[in-house]
Amino acid sequence: MIYKTKGTCSSSIEIQAADGVIQSVRFTGGCNGNLQGISKLVQGMKVEDAIAKLEGIRCGMKETSCPDQLAQALKKL
Repeated sequence: MIYKTKGTCSSSIEIQAADGVIQSVRFTGGCNGNLQGISKLVQGMKVEDAIAKLEGIRCGMKETSCPDQLAQALKKL
């Protein structure tokens, strides 16, 4: 699945999941090192656990963040 982000420096997130478990995540744009780290941390995690940990995180004064956008994308799986 490719999710087009809203309100972040990254422009999209590519997610692969199977049987409710995240297989891989790849962000396009954004803070490369941080987003690679997030991608590695959620790999192998249950989708619902990742949503619970990431949803609602804000970036500075923005209403959202790349982790929050990942949670929003995971809700659509």
